[in-house]
Amino acid sequence: MPLPESGNSLPITSAQNTKAEVFSSSASVTEMEAIAKRLRRHIISMTGKAGSGHPGGSLSAVEIVTALYFRLLRHKPSDPGWSDRDRFILSKGHAAPLLYATLAECGYFPVDELLTLRQLDSRLQGHTDRTVTPGVEMSAGALGQGLSFAIGVALAGRLNSQPYRVYVLLGDGECDEGQVWEAAMAAAHFKVDNLVAIVDNNGQQIDGWNRDVMNLEPFNKKWQAFGWHVIEVDGHDLTQLIDAFEQAKSVKGQPTVVIAHTIKGKGVSFMENNPDFHGKAPNAAEVEIALKELE
Repeated sequence: MPLPESGNSLPITSAQNTKAEVFSSSASVTEMEAIAKRLRRHIISMTGKAGSGHPGGSLSAVEIVTALYFRLLRHKPSDPGWSDRDRFILSKGHAAPLLYATLAECGYFPVDELLTLRQLDSRLQGHTDRTVTPGVEMSAGALGQGLSFAIGVALAGRLNSQPYRVYVLLGDGECDEGQVWEAAMAAAHFKVDNLVAIVDNNGQQIDGWNRDVMNLEPFNKKWQAFGWHVIEVDGHDLTQLIDAFEQAKSVKGQPTVVIAHTIKGKGVSFMENNPDFHGKAPNAAEVEIALKELE
């Protein structure tokens, strides 16, 4: 079950070619679409090899994370702890395969290491662990905590007069958690305008469709009522995502939330809008079919 080749041939600055510089990318939307396809192949290969994991919600957020890491974030794969880096916090920690694939493509660790997902002694566990994995900002597991954590990180940057911005990715099902809304109130109260929350709004959670488990609508109005600047986009449209993140930089005095409308399992026909693949890895035959579809 070979992994696709890494993206080191793309016109990006990475740890492999510029050790001392900030990672930046001049990749076009077309080139980022190619990166997104590679990330999806990584996710399928990793979870298939492990025999466990969460492919559905990893696949749905691929374009969100691609736009951030390959266009927006200031970060150094050669120095993951660089103090002025922009922070990306994965609150929906079960989407770890997506973050690991992205970090590997950026050069934080070898792409070949992705196939150690969920193995004993691997740096790539089922949920992110900031103590062992280069580039991971928050240890995750219990849902609902990432936004609170992100507010603390953003306020620390303000207190220290540091220029970094903080981006936190939540699941829509995760927004059932009361802590999310306590944090939403706090972010608006403290006018945390160097913070952007992104909601992977794919309509599903582990128990089924959100509308049946805990209806979130009217979702945008809830965020507005809590004092946030709200932007809604097609979460698979890289141009819309980049424009939304750039717009967020100009918003002062309040935090921004980007509600990204996505498809769970995006890119793999039998996984799309299929709640079964929230937390079920593809078997060997399904891996073969999925990788063929992602060629």
